Formats: sequence, C-alpha cells, structure tokens
Amino acid sequence: MKDASLSSDRETAKAAFLETTGFGDTRRQALGGDASTRSYERLSRGDGTSFIFMDQPPALETAPCPPEATPDQRIALGFNAAYRLAAGRVDAFVAVAGWLRAQGLSAPKILAADPAQGLAVLEDLGDDLYATVIAAGADEAPLYDAAIDALVALHAVRPPAVLEADGSTWPLLAYDELALKMAQDLFVEWLPRLKPVRFDDAALASWETLWAPIRARAEAGASVFCHRDYHAENLIWLPQRQGPARVGLLDFQDAVVAHPAWDLSMLLHDARRDVSADRAQACLERYLSARPELDRETFLADFHALGLLNIARILGIFARLVTRDGKPRYASFMPRLWTYLDACLADPALADLKAWFDDHVPAEARS
Repeated sequence: MKDASLSSDRETAKAAFLETTGFGDTRRQALGGDASTRSYERLSRGDGTSFIFMDQPPALETAPCPPEATPDQRIALGFNAAYRLAAGRVDAFVAVAGWLRAQGLSAPKILAADPAQGLAVLEDLGDDLYATVIAAGADEAPLYDAAIDALVALHAVRPPAVLEADGSTWPLLAYDELALKMAQDLFVEWLPRLKPVRFDDAALASWETLWAPIRARAEAGASVFCHRDYHAENLIWLPQRQGPARVGLLDFQDAVVAHPAWDLSMLLHDARRDVSADRAQACLERYLSARPELDRETFLADFHALGLLNIARILGIFARLVTRDGKPRYASFMPRLWTYLDACLADPALADLKAWFDDHVPAEARS
C-alpha cells in the first residue's frame, strides 16, 4: 500500500511545478502506464492545445551507470547501473530527445523540465501509436517502411559520447559485455519461476559458453545510436510530416550505443503484435538496400544471433513481471516470442544454441 503522505507530497510538488512553468491552468487526465515506474498525464487547455506531463519519481529507481564505473562497481550499484539503464532519469529523456530532434527525427519537444524532481512537460505527439492504427485497419507497410527509414537515418550518424540539449547532458554508453550478459541471463534466472524448467550447473555453464562469442560480436559491432525499445507501442504515426520524421519516437531514455541489429530485432520481434516473416524480410531488405556498405551475410547472422539474445531477454523480463511484479498479462505475450525464437534458431549457425534449447526447454514450457 502506498504511503498517503508520500502521495500527497508528490501531488503537491507536481501541482507547484505546473503552476510555476505556466501549465497550472490545464486540465489533467491520467494516461495508461507501462512496465516502468513512470506515469503520464495529458494536459489540456480550453483552446484545444494539449501536452504530456511526465512524472518519474527519482526515489523509485536505483542509480544509473556512472560512465567510468567498473563492472564490479556497477553490480554493487544495482540493476540499472549494471544493465546501463537510465533509471528513468528525466535529464536522460531531455538530452536524448534533443539529439534525436537535431537529426531531423520526431522526438517530443521539451516545454518544461525539472530533472531533479523527475518532472517534465512534453509536446503531445498524439495517440496514433503504430499498434493502434494498424489494429484499426491501416496498411502496415508504409509504417514499417518509415520505421526502417528512421533507423537508417539514425545509423548513418556516429553519435557523440555525451548528448546535450535543453540544459541537460547525458552520457551515451555502450551496450557492453556486462549489460549483454545480464540481458541473456534474465532468461535462465526467471523462466524457471514461471515454467516447468530447471537449469543445473552444467546447463548454465553451457549457456554461458554458447553466448560468450555472440556477446563479443555485439560489443565489437556497437557503433550506432540504439533506441533500445523500438517497437509498435513506442512509435507514433505522423503522416503529415515528411520522411523519417513521420515516425514519432517515445520511451528512448535508455538509449545506448549498440550493434545496428538490436533495434531491428526490437521492431521485428515485437512481443505485443505479430510481425510476419514476410514483413520482417521486407524490412530487412529495405534496411540492407539503404546500407550497401554492410556485408549481407554477416549482418543477417548477427541479426539472428542478437535477435535470439533479445528474445531470450524479453522472455526473462516477462517471466519476472508475472512472478515478481504480479502482472499476469505479460504471460499472454510469451507464445509470440517463442515463435520468433524458433525463427532465429533456424539459422544453421545457431545449431548449438538450438540444441541447448531443445535439451533444456521442452515444448510444454514454450507457451
């Protein structure tokens, strides 16, 4: 149960922030949340203008990763630092948003922010999430084409080590060995708490041996801005804009420098909606056509390997959300992820990992 005094204090701080930043006259409407500790409201004025109010209480998260922290120091600081998450920090959101807009992409403008309090007022990009408009009958092809074009635009630029915008700075760290290992190990840590599987010491040792060279490839290929949560519920369709700017971007504060296959996996291995094999192939072809400097065979091998790691990571996260956090709806997304996982394992180069899954995760657990 929430402490009523803490809730009251937070509400007082939010009201004061809105008043001092010129938004005290707006009507506030709560919006649906996600799996994070953030919450959002839509602010509306009588003239029809609207804004988004972000609330991220800093005390609800462990510390983010200091740029110079060693792996042991990161582990001691907690999951956010070890995994190189932004801990919901508003200054991360502000700095990343500004950099994305400077690249000609559609991240929300920051209209007011107090990072120390974890509060910000943002441009309202509307409600036309990719997932929503496609479910309502829109042709998905131009939306996915635009999403690929936005990634091509992002991947054409080597991002700086530190992002700066609107009075905030934030380090853009690499998706490195430790973060990747933590990502892969979410699967073996949390799946046994939900499914009828058990991983003994030999299985865990084999798991680590099989993933080590893939992590090395991922870290060596970390060269582009990575949104890290690039999927149909974080993309807004803005057809009135031009080119890659037609893709409205949300939930990018955990950005890192990573292998270009990572965000492609997030888009094409979408846990919340089916992305057909044909659509995925069309997207990969569009991406590769736009980047002829890439070796096709090498890139597709990396896409399958890192896609597999990403899918295993999400399965682990969803198992944790169900068992630890009491959010059973995430179990309904897992069968789709198993389908994607099998598609990646069809790559002959991943035969050893396929054998591991076949040996240790029986069919009755893949549901």
